[in-house]
Amino acid sequence: MAAAGLQKVDLWGNLPHFSIVSTECDLEGLRNQAATHGVQIANLGTYPGRRFDSADPMVQAAELQALKATLYAAKALGARSIRVMPGRGEDPALVDRIAPLFAEAAPLAEELGVYMGMENHAGSLAGDPVVVTRLCRAVGSAYFGVLYEPCNLMHGGVDYRHAFEVFGEHIVHVHVKDGRDRGEGWEPCHLGEGDIDYSWVVAALESRGYQGDYALEYEICDLEAIDTGLPRWVQTFRAL
Repeated sequence: MAAAGLQKVDLWGNLPHFSIVSTECDLEGLRNQAATHGVQIANLGTYPGRRFDSADPMVQAAELQALKATLYAAKALGARSIRVMPGRGEDPALVDRIAPLFAEAAPLAEELGVYMGMENHAGSLAGDPVVVTRLCRAVGSAYFGVLYEPCNLMHGGVDYRHAFEVFGEHIVHVHVKDGRDRGEGWEPCHLGEGDIDYSWVVAALESRGYQGDYALEYEICDLEAIDTGLPRWVQTFRAL
């Protein structure tokens, strides 16, 4: 990442990269390791909240504690945001069950200055712009919102421009990758070679005063090794 010219990284939230269990992960050592390479940690991809859909209060309570632990870890690592999951499944009725739990964590997130973002994915509430906006408003915190993923939205059959108009005020983090539909299904591709107009995306975000990070999500190592592909993505994105 550093060799590609990046100053920050999103960190995958499982071992061997990270754990909220203190005996498995030395947060100070991890932060120092990043600093040694000249990068900061921007986001933790831990996805707490996935079990907020449970009907068991004990399961929900355990998940809430995991969320709070992740917020503390993010603060210790200097991360601006974490990834959260709004339960499991696409049933809009889940909003009323999980919103109070995220709302309970929101004051801590605000105190620590760490944003919670739901990544746009088909198969979850975050894949539906209207439902995810309803959830954001129910939680009612500027520190809870959407991880805007234009490519995931298009892959799921949702227009990313329309989605932005629906939930734009709630965006707290952004993932950047590209893909295209050539009539035989969706295929990933190099940044700038697909169907996503990132000039539009950046202009739209900046017009709303977006202050968060842009994470280049390089997931095409089968097309080109990350050692050579990622530096070109950095150049392409900076040209915007």
